[in-house]
Amino acid sequence: MEPEAYLDMAAVEARHWWFAGRRRILGALIGGLRLPANARILELGSGTGGNFALLAKFGSVTAVEMNETAREISKARGGEATVHHGILPEDLPFDGHEFDLVCLFDVLEHVEADEAALRAIRGLLAPGGRALITVPAHPFLFGPHDIALHHKRRYTSAELTAKLRAAGLRVQKLSFMNMALAPLAFALRWLERLRGARQSSGTSIPPGPVNALFTRVFGAEAWVLPRANLPFGLSLLAVVSAAD
Repeated sequence: MEPEAYLDMAAVEARHWWFAGRRRILGALIGGLRLPANARILELGSGTGGNFALLAKFGSVTAVEMNETAREISKARGGEATVHHGILPEDLPFDGHEFDLVCLFDVLEHVEADEAALRAIRGLLAPGGRALITVPAHPFLFGPHDIALHHKRRYTSAELTAKLRAAGLRVQKLSFMNMALAPLAFALRWLERLRGARQSSGTSIPPGPVNALFTRVFGAEAWVLPRANLPFGLSLLAVVSAAD
C-alpha cells in the first residue's frame, strides 16, 4: 500500500464499520481461545496499529509492519505494542522466538509468496499456539477495490484450506464472515464493473446512521462465530495450529 493509503487508514479505522465490526468479531474469537495469562501475541502486517488496544487485552503484543509511515503512526498512538520492521515471509526478526497467538488480519492477500508466509507463521507458533487469519473471499469479486489495496488475490475456502495444510497447519476453524452485508457488496462491485470504474467505492466512512447500522450488523457476528461457522460472506477467517 502507498503511504497515503496508511494515512487514510489511520483516519478511518477507529470508526469505519468494517474495522469496528471486525474488531468485535476478533475480540470474541480470541476470548474463546483460552490463551495463557499474559499470552505472547504477534500481529503481522499491523498497519497503523488499530488492533493493538484490542490485542493488549489478551497479552503482551509484538507487531511487524513493513511500511515506515504505518510504523510511525502506530508508535505515536501509544505503548500497547512493540513494533518491528519486517517483511513476510523471508525477513522476520524473531529467530528463536515463539508466540501463543499469531494474527494476520487481511494481510495474506498482499503477499506474493503466501504459502511461504504460512510456513513462516507455523515456525513462530509456541507449543499449543494458534494463528488467527482473515482474508477476502471470492476471486470473482476481484476488482478496483482489490487493486486499490494492492491485493494479489481473493481466496476460496478450498484454496485457503489447501494452502494452510500444505504449510503444515491444522485447521481448527474455517468460516466465512460478513454474511449479512455481502449482497450489498456484491451489488456495489457489479456496479463498479458496469461503469468501468477505476477506483473503488466503499472506503470512506458512510453517513453516521448508516455507519452505525453497518457496525451493528457486521459486529453481531461476534455472537455467532465463536460458536458456529457461517456458510457465506465477504471474508474468510481461520483458526489454525501447527500440525503434528
